[in-house]
Amino acid sequence: MSFFKKLRDSIASKTESVTKQFKEGLEKTRKEFVEKVSDLMVRRKKIDEEFYEELEEILIGADVGVNTVMNLIDELRDEVKKRKIEDAAELQPVLSEKLTDLLRGEQNNELKLNPNGITVILFVGVNGVGKTTTIGKLAHRYKQQGKKVIMAAGDTFRAGAIEQLEVWGQRAGVEVIKQQAGSDPAAVMFDAVQAAKQRNADILLCDTAGRLQNKSNLMEELNKIYRVIQREIPDAPHEVLMVLDATTGQNALNQAKLFGEKSGVTGLVLTKLDGTAKGGIVVAIRQELDLPVKMVGLGEKMEDLQPFDSEQFVHALFAGLIQEQVEQDSTEE
Repeated sequence: MSFFKKLRDSIASKTESVTKQFKEGLEKTRKEFVEKVSDLMVRRKKIDEEFYEELEEILIGADVGVNTVMNLIDELRDEVKKRKIEDAAELQPVLSEKLTDLLRGEQNNELKLNPNGITVILFVGVNGVGKTTTIGKLAHRYKQQGKKVIMAAGDTFRAGAIEQLEVWGQRAGVEVIKQQAGSDPAAVMFDAVQAAKQRNADILLCDTAGRLQNKSNLMEELNKIYRVIQREIPDAPHEVLMVLDATTGQNALNQAKLFGEKSGVTGLVLTKLDGTAKGGIVVAIRQELDLPVKMVGLGEKMEDLQPFDSEQFVHALFAGLIQEQVEQDSTEE
């Protein structure tokens, strides 16, 4: 059975609305990336050096990452020799399969929940990446699942951050624990953990500062937050999610490298995928950071934050081709 057909069958068992969200959210990347690849394969029937060079350029242009692209091209060369592929069009499913493998990775990309007691999820990342919005959307998601959620406004330094979280709290119908602007973030976390315990909350979502006005070190501030939370809930935080803005491409990757090494990040959330044609950054991040992408932002709506699914991602990119292939197969049967 061809890879495209397998992928389509696998997607058929998944929720239609989620498939639609992935398709719509990745439309810009699909137009920019897959259509260029398809065009290349139609134009150049022959697989030669020039073909590989052009494919390399397209992949790098979609922000797949230079190292990853080099490895991918080497693997494609091996497959071409092994399967004796001569027609460029036959490479489409092979490329899709390779991308799915690259995205899948070994780790589990589900959010880790505490089986006995409060789950604490800490959010880190620089200002402007959509951190507060992500927290609001995740609060909504858990609330829809019938869980009791509390949010902690730990970004006490950025102007308007506390108010922004409160707006999300109202929209999601979730309580926000806060103090005055400029107060100690660790003190906010202490209050939030106490409130979560008193109210028998299932989930505590904690916002943190993207940078500090004063000279105190951001990592020290985070460590202080960790200590306060762990004193009250020993195995917390259960997840430390770094939020990255997909539209910044390689810059997001550099941020993750800087932040991730020091702050105990357990997973990534990629926001604004719908706003970029460089969705290939997901592949680069998966490969270079050895951190699972746990959630992706596919649009503006409350429901547009979705758990990352490598099959949905690749299917959304290659949807048109998959449809063609399936139709072609059924006429041949």
